[in-house]
Amino acid sequence: MSHRSPAPTTDRAEGTSTTLDTSLIDAFGGVRGMVEMTVPGLVFVVLYTITKNVSVSTWSAVGITGLLVVWRLLRRETIKHAFGGVLGVGIGAFIALQSGKPQDFYLPSMLYGLGLMVVYAVSAVVRWPLIGVMLGPVLGENMTWRTQNPGRLAAYTKATWVWVALFALRAAILFPLYWAGQVTWLGVAKIGLGVPPWLVAIYLSWLILSKAPPPIKVNLDADESDDEAASGHGASAETQAAQAVETAVDDALRDLASGPVPGRSTESRSDHR
Repeated sequence: MSHRSPAPTTDRAEGTSTTLDTSLIDAFGGVRGMVEMTVPGLVFVVLYTITKNVSVSTWSAVGITGLLVVWRLLRRETIKHAFGGVLGVGIGAFIALQSGKPQDFYLPSMLYGLGLMVVYAVSAVVRWPLIGVMLGPVLGENMTWRTQNPGRLAAYTKATWVWVALFALRAAILFPLYWAGQVTWLGVAKIGLGVPPWLVAIYLSWLILSKAPPPIKVNLDADESDDEAASGHGASAETQAAQAVETAVDDALRDLASGPVPGRSTESRSDHR
């Protein structure tokens, strides 16, 4: 069951804007998540520029990644965003050590970004923009924006194309440097194309969505109340049926107890005779 929310007040609009801003940042791992994904690459490029040693640079990056994960675990924080960084660094380190080419350290994350570009683009084309899929449940609208709110569908589609452009920009700069074997410049570009463009994409997405129609909230409380009412009605019907059966049994026993007893009737007739 769903309904269109009334016209939002200023406080509600501000609350929605704040929720949207926070949700966008959290959806992409947060600022800390982006920093944690940047630090291993920074360690790698700095050490390789100094030592020109693939092994030292690679294992140092792996070590710093492990320390960041341990730090999160000690603080009892989620590692779901850090896990992607660990996996990327681990695969990149393995490929770089096997090939002996330091630029291969960055290859997995580059291919991952290229894959995301394709997925985001396809989602926008088929009218299932990933930004909407990620934010809909967080903002309490679930997927109502697809069928009941065309303005938000258009906004989510535009925001998704913003991220497609970001991934395309990264690929257009990083892959030529990778093919040219420019390890230091590749590392610098990888870091430069990390947090700053990410924040720009976050801002542009927020700007687009803040001008979109308000979300159509899914009234989960009403649905739960309906379910409880239905289950309560079922329970009362069952209770009434049980009480009816119990009453019928009691009446039958009462009638049996108040009726003539065959043995006693015979004895009374004999005595009377």
